[in-house]
Amino acid sequence: MKKAIVTGHSKGLGAALATQLEADGWEVLGISRSGGAEVDLGSPQALDAWLGSGALGEFLADATDLILINNAGTVGPIGFIGKQDAAAIEQAVNLNVTAPLMLTDAVVRDRPAGVPLRIVHISSGAGRRPSETWSTYCATKAAIDMHAATLAAEGLDGVRVASIAPGVVDTGMQELIRGSDFPSRDRFQALKDQGQLSSPEKAAGQILTLLNRADFGEKVLSDVRDA
Repeated sequence: MKKAIVTGHSKGLGAALATQLEADGWEVLGISRSGGAEVDLGSPQALDAWLGSGALGEFLADATDLILINNAGTVGPIGFIGKQDAAAIEQAVNLNVTAPLMLTDAVVRDRPAGVPLRIVHISSGAGRRPSETWSTYCATKAAIDMHAATLAAEGLDGVRVASIAPGVVDTGMQELIRGSDFPSRDRFQALKDQGQLSSPEKAAGQILTLLNRADFGEKVLSDVRDA
């Protein structure tokens, strides 16, 4: 049975990914605070407890093909270094970095022997170039890029991975960005006003096109323009 795990599946890009995978015959396990496997991915303790419950192993047990998409994330805290909230930094690192690393480790470990596994980290251009006031977001996305590159370098049998930047997608995250005070805010507002944002459905389709290519994983640090 084809099985996929998508984090942050209850809205935005995650919801579009889950919907399109289901339409293509995949059984999807969504993980978020508000649906599917209800887990606070911003809490390593909550995620560890869920991983220890046996629910993941039960889902994976009869899989013949596996996909893991680490989509859940947050752009906050937005602010110059020295003016950020410590708790918000901790939450962002937990959600953007700790959760995907823990979940990836668990799926690689618990997948049935011989079952192929494709892993996507949803990255960002912000992880590949600095953006003022986005230091935490930039750092966390750079971290998952390096995690993907390291996983690829390990050459685990049957495991392929890519960290894919989805472009500027019209989601709740973009609403938060436009509502924040930072130097590049007007550029993001202009993208919205000029209709230049990608829809979640389009971005999801591009990501899945890359995922389904025979050469998936050969370019570990990728973006949707490669589709």
